[in-house]
Amino acid sequence: MDIKQNIQQIRNDFPLLSQTVYGKPLVYMDNGATTQKPKVVIDAINDLHASKNASIHRGVHFLSEQMTEMYENARRRVQQFINAEHSQEIIFTSGTTGSINTIAFSFGEQFVKAGDEIIVSGIEHHSNIVPWQMLCERKNAKLRVIPFSDSGELLMDEYKKLLSSKTKLVAVNHVSNALGTINPIKEIIDLAHEVDAYVLIDGAQGIQHGNVDVQQLDCDFYVFSGHKIYGPTGIGVMYGKEKLLYQMPPYQGGGDMVECVSFEKTIYNQLPFKFEAGTSNYIGAIGMTTAIDYIESLGIADIAKYENELLQYATKRLSEIDGLRIYGTAANKISILSFLVGNIHPYDMGMILDKMGIAVRTGTHCAMPLMDKYEIEGTIRASLVFYNTIEEVDRLAEGILKAKSMLE
Repeated sequence: MDIKQNIQQIRNDFPLLSQTVYGKPLVYMDNGATTQKPKVVIDAINDLHASKNASIHRGVHFLSEQMTEMYENARRRVQQFINAEHSQEIIFTSGTTGSINTIAFSFGEQFVKAGDEIIVSGIEHHSNIVPWQMLCERKNAKLRVIPFSDSGELLMDEYKKLLSSKTKLVAVNHVSNALGTINPIKEIIDLAHEVDAYVLIDGAQGIQHGNVDVQQLDCDFYVFSGHKIYGPTGIGVMYGKEKLLYQMPPYQGGGDMVECVSFEKTIYNQLPFKFEAGTSNYIGAIGMTTAIDYIESLGIADIAKYENELLQYATKRLSEIDGLRIYGTAANKISILSFLVGNIHPYDMGMILDKMGIAVRTGTHCAMPLMDKYEIEGTIRASLVFYNTIEEVDRLAEGILKAKSMLE
């Protein structure tokens, strides 16, 4: 679909975008934190609650069997979306953070020992730093960090130097949430595999901006969240290669992840249920795949093309503002603009923009080590997606100029 030609029709699909804030039309540019939901997703979730709700897997009645089938169809839909080899390689979790913590515990228990090394990058979200620090503390392993350039690009020569026979896992994001940098994940994966290390890709900011083929990438794990891809909150995906998932112990105990329980011994369930303890967020899973259907109906390549046009225009427009500095100028990036203006504190700028109806994110974006590298307290982040417009970018630029005149 030609996004630009159909932008108003697309925006009409998202009820929230039509509201006013402080008497002004809303400009929503906080998509890196969470995306808005199309009406088709909202309606699907409402219908599930209103007419189909029943706990899955263990019921013999019609509603339970119906919901179970829809839930497992959702799993197969995600398998198809990221081109996983097997449906049981798709584990539903609470989100990207839940997925990474599951892997950090389960993979760590089975594969990591004292003296091993885990590599992360300097542009990671805290969710892809802290779980590995916790694992290293438990196992007496060492955390190594890939440095990055002033433009926000990983220094691949330095990464190669970090790799060794001690490297057990490399955990990097597909796209930086704070800078928008698209990392060369295929190269990162291939280099890690040369030293027999495993690779986890945090796809929270990557899955919604381009095609992901986990078999082509050959990553060992790929994780993402539903609410970043126009679906509901509280649902996410943990993809892992089948051979690894079979070897990893479960992260949590409870219902549905067991085959047989006695006080002497518990036998765990087969994949994927071994990692889905308790009542699953089946409505969230179905809602997320409804969102996947929606974005695929627009065309992932068409979305990427339009968002790049927005990025180029917004970069040019904001760069014309005296004293504005953009952080994250990688040659390959998504439509995220992280910036500061003069000596204005990002919170002050963000609050004034809010009064103009413009929603941006301010602060460290859960990337404190990155901010330390730049020697700043945080940035203002405008994250744009396919329902944003050129006119909204103009409003952002005008809002920045007005706030700048007030705060300077």
